[in-house]
This record gives sequence, structure tokens and C-alpha cells, in this order.
Amino acid sequence: MQNILLQVTDVVATDSTGLHIESQESLSVLDLALKGGWMLLPIVILSIIAVYLLIERYLTIKKARHYDPVFMARIKDMVKDGNIKGAQSLCETTNTPVARMLEKGLSRIGKPLDDISVAVQNVGNLEVSKLEKGMPLLATISGAAPMLGFLGTVTGMIKTFYTLAQNAEGIDIGSFSGGIYEAMVTTVGGLIVGIFAYISYNSLTAMIDKVIYRMEATSMEFLDILHEPA
Repeated sequence: MQNILLQVTDVVATDSTGLHIESQESLSVLDLALKGGWMLLPIVILSIIAVYLLIERYLTIKKARHYDPVFMARIKDMVKDGNIKGAQSLCETTNTPVARMLEKGLSRIGKPLDDISVAVQNVGNLEVSKLEKGMPLLATISGAAPMLGFLGTVTGMIKTFYTLAQNAEGIDIGSFSGGIYEAMVTTVGGLIVGIFAYISYNSLTAMIDKVIYRMEATSMEFLDILHEPA
């Protein structure tokens, strides 16, 4: 792993010549993370969950928002021709939320239009709940990760002041630097994970809203087709 993020430069006085030697010690990302203490562990776990949810939800929503304008035209032609079975078969092979809504509506043809509308809406609500699966957890991570980071800051500072109290007569920077590291690293880690989860949540929500709009528009178009005189 490349050594990045931080470089510590120490200036050490040498002999009587007055020359100074600068020695550089690089701190890797892994080393920096290990200095975050045990409070960094739940933040790392939340980051893994957030990345998984982003990828899994994105692929699911991307598949759901696929829309073929030819599909609706074929459904309309089949319904007008009385080929309900053919329209249902087309919906089964399309395998999208819109197709599943129309399939339910097609299965109710012959009943009052209000019953068909309710059936389509119920399927639509189920499809929306599937799309939103995991979204509350992603929203929770966006708020919980920074709070865990701040909690790590508090515990790190408590550790620092405790060490200072134990060594009040002879203060040694190295003796309490671990607490400061823990405070800073957990704060940065929590904020990074929180910002990532927040942006991911809002981006996925915008994608879901577009799918819902398409579902509503298609269901209205389908009901208009059924309402047209034969």
C-alpha cells in the first residue's frame, strides 16, 4: 500500500558544524487507521455496508427503470384486439415493475374499472417497497457514522487528559499522542463514511422517484386504454 496522507518531518541537530539533518517518516493509510483505536471498527463496518447497499440498490433500480416505449404500444394494440393472453405473456417476459403492474391489471379485465385500478396500485406499492429496501439503513448510516466519529473524538480526548493527569509532573508528548490520534482519525473516518452514505442515499432516492413517476404515468395510460370505447 502506498504511503500517503501524512508525512512527519523531524529536524535533528548534529555536530558542531551546525548542520541539520531532516529525516522523513511516512505514515501509511493502514498505520493511520490502526491508530484510530477500537472506535474505528464500527465505522469501517458501516462503510462496508454502505458500499454494498449503494452497488446493490443501484443495479436493482437501474434494471427497474428500464423503459421500452414499444412495449406499451404493443400492450395497447393487444388489448384493443382482445388478445389479453398475449398481453399477459408479454408482461411476464418483460420482468419490470411496470410490466408486473400491467399484468395484474390485465388479469382483472372484465371487472369494474375501479377494481382494476386498485389492483394495479397495490402491485405498484409492493414494487416501490422493493425498490426502497435497504434505503432506511443507508440513511441511518449517514447519520450514525459521524456520531460514532465524534464519540471516538470524545473517548480519545478522555484518554489524552487521563494520561496527562497521570504524568502531570513530567509531560511527555509521546505518552498521550495516541489519544489525539484516536480522536482525529475516528472523526475523519466517521465524516467520510457519513458523507458517502448521505450522497448515496439522495442519489438513489432520486433514481427511485423517476421509477415511481414512470410507474404512475404508465398505470394511468393503461387505465385510459381500458376506458376507451371499443
